Amino acid sequence: MSALAAIRSLDKRAKTSFVAAFLGWTLDAFDFFIVTFVVTKIATDFHRSIPDIVLAITLTLAARPFGAVLFGALADALGRRLPLMIDIALFSVLEFATAFSPNYTVFLILRVLFGVAMGGEWGLGAALAMESLPTKTRGILSGVLQEGYMVGYLLAAIANFVVFTWTPWGWRALFIIGVLPAILLFFIRRHVEESPTWVAAAQRSDIAARREFATVKHLPLMLYAVLFMTAFNFMSHGTQDLYATFLQKQHGFSPGMVSFLAIVAAIGAILGGIVFGALSQHVGRRFGIIIAAVAGIAAIPLWAFAGSIPALAIGAFAMQFAVQGAWGIVPAHLNEISPPLLRGFFPGTVYQIGNLLSAGAAQIEATIAATSFALPSGGADYARALAAIAVVVLAAVALLAAIGFIVTPERRNEALE
Repeated sequence: MSALAAIRSLDKRAKTSFVAAFLGWTLDAFDFFIVTFVVTKIATDFHRSIPDIVLAITLTLAARPFGAVLFGALADALGRRLPLMIDIALFSVLEFATAFSPNYTVFLILRVLFGVAMGGEWGLGAALAMESLPTKTRGILSGVLQEGYMVGYLLAAIANFVVFTWTPWGWRALFIIGVLPAILLFFIRRHVEESPTWVAAAQRSDIAARREFATVKHLPLMLYAVLFMTAFNFMSHGTQDLYATFLQKQHGFSPGMVSFLAIVAAIGAILGGIVFGALSQHVGRRFGIIIAAVAGIAAIPLWAFAGSIPALAIGAFAMQFAVQGAWGIVPAHLNEISPPLLRGFFPGTVYQIGNLLSAGAAQIEATIAATSFALPSGGADYARALAAIAVVVLAAVALLAAIGFIVTPERRNEALE
């Protein structure tokens, strides 16, 4: 079944829920990735070093678990729909406010608050979508849903290219554009219905006691999932967040060329998520993740060390095809292994705690590049730093996926209760 065929097969409730979740995650990611394209320009404007500005990325990621816990609890208590609307409004306003940061301190504060809002969106959207989808479509549409993240990256790359190639505007214009996700609120309010799974659970009088029991009972599963998502988040942020800086500083590429390579990488990521999401419906979620991780390790030489633009483009495409291929399986997999009564809370919380524990990925890479792997000329060797981190975290993702067979069944062919 193709992605388009899977979407066409959905009833109205499932289709609108999926579209809302996909667009929410896409626009959330768009707002996040804007910073990664203008690190050097913000550093110049605020008279700060690159590691100082990268700290904003670290703090954004570190704040995401607070949003996941807050909005996840609201999702289990109030439903998926209303908290999703509140969350989208919040991150849109904070993104817009970032454009008017008068100094570095205010910029950091706004990025922390944005991180809280960003942390709530994924769990809400994933629960709303997965609980509304038929079992047979969960694998491929999980891949499509997760690649909303890379569609957001692609949109950020295009916006960066347009603003710095065709207009006289500076980096602040990108954050003004970031208010556009608020338009999605009108679609959700008018067309999206509440999750049928949540509605059924809410009618039970013993629901609160059951949730409390499930939280304690499934603590070991949650700890494993947090470790798994830590490796996953280190894998994605370690191959994405400093990549534009690597291309600018080590290769001396223009904003246009950086945007072109980022777009190539984003296309690879989107295709990878769809392909591996569909593959996981046949070979299993964990086998699909292991295959993707091994493919990512094989892509490292071209991705980090290629000497020509065509080779770098192939490497960028291959790496993100593998990395986001693995990620494409995550929405379905986390919702399937989640305790049913905690599905608003569990997937988003373990995902975002993993973000917290891996939040320093870009800073670690930047520091290693400038110290342990410094070039003879005195510059930072971003290529070796990115490659070293990538091989470790890709291997960790494959290993933890294999360990998961011992921890809990996959349940990919079961209906979500």
